Formats: sequence, C-alpha cells, structure tokens
Amino acid sequence: MFIVMETTGVLFRGINVVSISVTDLDRAREFYGNVLGFGQPVYDLPDAGWIEFSSGAAGGNVAVVLAESGWVPSTGTTLVLDVEDCRAAVDELRRRGVDCEDAEVFPGFVTYASFYDPFGNRLQMCGPA
Repeated sequence: MFIVMETTGVLFRGINVVSISVTDLDRAREFYGNVLGFGQPVYDLPDAGWIEFSSGAAGGNVAVVLAESGWVPSTGTTLVLDVEDCRAAVDELRRRGVDCEDAEVFPGFVTYASFYDPFGNRLQMCGPA
C-alpha cells in the first residue's frame, strides 16, 4: 500500500551540495580550493572522506569525497559553474594548468566549456552567449 503525501508549495528549496568522487583528498583540496579558487573548505573532514567548499553562491556547495575501490571518473552527470565570460575563464583555467576544452556557443542562449579535474571528472562552466 502506498500513501500519497500532499505537499503545499515546492518540495525542494535548492541544492545543498554536489559531491564529486576523487582518489586523493589532498590533491582535490589543492585543485578545488586553490586552482579553481573555491578557497578554504567549509568542512574539512578527511577522516570521513569528505571536504566541502562554498561555490560562491548563496547555496549549492561542492564536496569532494574519497572514491571507493574500482571507481572511474564521471563524464555523465556534470557540475556546471556560472562564469561572467566563458572564453576568458577558459583562458584563465588553461593558464592555471587545467585541461580545458574550447568554449562553444549556442547563439542567443549560452556559451559553455568543459574542463577536467586531476582525476578525470568532467566539469563545465557557462556564461552568456
């Protein structure tokens, strides 16, 4: 038997955190904190396999979690970060040594580019077309 619960209003209020699996928390702390510029972790719990950074927005933090044995990088589900100028962000990430694809434009909609963390996870950024 299923019980249907009625809700008033919106069920979800936003994104709390997105977790990205990594094989080395120290390398992840350096990449996400310094290279991407997220700064000092909000929560730094390496014994629990968890480091969480503020994304710079009011909500939606980014966490790196220690991957389980046999893990492979994610190129499916993708964290997409907002930028003011996608082409300039591509240039800056490349200057910082990040593997970054060329920006692509969907005229009238968005400019986006994929880039990769040191573990092979695909991330993206997007900005105005």
